[in-house]
Amino acid sequence: MPTYRSPGVYVEEVEAGSRPIEGVGTAVAAFVGFAAKGPLHEPTLVTNWAQFVSTYGDFVEGAYLASAVYGFFANGGGICYVVRVGDPLTAGNGKPAEGVAGPPAELGGYRVRALPGVTGKITVEVAGAEGDSPPPEAFKLLVSRDGKVEETYPMVTTKRGRDNVVNQVRERSKLINLEEGTGAAKPEAQVVAVPAAPGRAVAVPVSADQYVGDPDKRTGLGGLTTVDEITMVAVPDLMTAYQAGAIDDEQLIVAQQGMITHCELMGNRIAILDPPPELTVQQVATWRNTTAGFDSKYATLYYPWIKVYDPAARRPNYVPPCGHVAGVWARNDDTRGVHKAPANEVIRGAVAVQTQITKPEHDVLNPIGVNCIRAFPGRGIRIWGARTLSSDSAWRYLNVRRLFNYLEDSILNATQWVVFEPNDDALWARIRRTISAFLVNEWRKGALFGLTPEDSFYVKCDAETNPAESIDAGHVICEIGVAPVKPAEFVVFRLAQMSSGTSEVAE
Repeated sequence: MPTYRSPGVYVEEVEAGSRPIEGVGTAVAAFVGFAAKGPLHEPTLVTNWAQFVSTYGDFVEGAYLASAVYGFFANGGGICYVVRVGDPLTAGNGKPAEGVAGPPAELGGYRVRALPGVTGKITVEVAGAEGDSPPPEAFKLLVSRDGKVEETYPMVTTKRGRDNVVNQVRERSKLINLEEGTGAAKPEAQVVAVPAAPGRAVAVPVSADQYVGDPDKRTGLGGLTTVDEITMVAVPDLMTAYQAGAIDDEQLIVAQQGMITHCELMGNRIAILDPPPELTVQQVATWRNTTAGFDSKYATLYYPWIKVYDPAARRPNYVPPCGHVAGVWARNDDTRGVHKAPANEVIRGAVAVQTQITKPEHDVLNPIGVNCIRAFPGRGIRIWGARTLSSDSAWRYLNVRRLFNYLEDSILNATQWVVFEPNDDALWARIRRTISAFLVNEWRKGALFGLTPEDSFYVKCDAETNPAESIDAGHVICEIGVAPVKPAEFVVFRLAQMSSGTSEVAE
């Protein structure tokens, strides 16, 4: 209490009502993987694609980190942390990989390059176009390797459109890349030798331990323990090392289990797992049930891989879906809220899926917690599942787990003022008012189930939850119960035939 020593008017500021609770962010991702440059093992805040390129470099052939981060931002993500692990990427000749094709060869006004990883002697031949009365600007392009023609473009032109030679080569070729130079015109009949590419950019061997890292040394996933605001974790370049043979199936499972363990220990984030590439539906079901028998409410699995344009390879390529999925989560949180299941949402940038999943196949994968990515005619490529990898039905749905993470973190951060306050009825009442006001607001947003706030949650902090022995131990115990909304996963319409002119249902 202030001390008054002389007559006068005094103004005092006093607290009134409950202290507001501000909801924490729910859309902060963390990516661990390979990059061409940048700090090793140090979590770095990245807020846009240009900042990532400036810090870690552009796309690199054979690595998936850049593609994941790009997909995150393209699908609505806004904030992420990046951890670069392993040694620098190397090309086939042992030099640092640049993620580009081979040196150019001139073909009229065009430049021809061998794609990374293409071996053998590559030649490109220009000849007359096939067909009856071809347009004067049309010509035929033949691509050979070691003297054998492997790609034929019977009628291409220099004009804009689908038959444009640059477009055709970009879409179809697995050997060369064609770039239009200044003053490009129809090339003369000729045969051009194309210099070999420096090699496919692959990661030098990286063990599962390097991904998991060391919390004490702040390496790998261990470096993320210092960043409290992260809510989702993805390690796309586990698949880079797996495809390169640096880690086997057992080490892959060890690394993914490390992701799950990290998320369980932190308690406020979810691991987004990728399956190995090119698995059939039966294989991914076996992999999920037998090889990777994960059981965690802090992990999800998405299948299959998606095809996106790869600027490093200069052609469409299949990539793990984790980065794009994280972006969809962020977009869903921004437009609808964390309580809404991040499913039935379009994946921006995806042009195809590696495996077309039918409904009977989906019937096999959904019950075991595999969230499918499906292509629907006229509706695009969408996430068609919202489950965790938990066997506990209470934590079956992803949005329920993420909603609880959000509520727990928000209440925890906003009630730090309680520490060292007098532990009495007045404090208990203030705690009840503060938390109740926050939960009422969440109920109004549609995050909680019930027609009234009383149906949706309860907050109990009184003499019953705080007996004398608890007070003597310095404890304040507040019990909170909430009823989360769950997704309408199975929508059933029951139709019955009615007799004309009656209200009775026909048998």
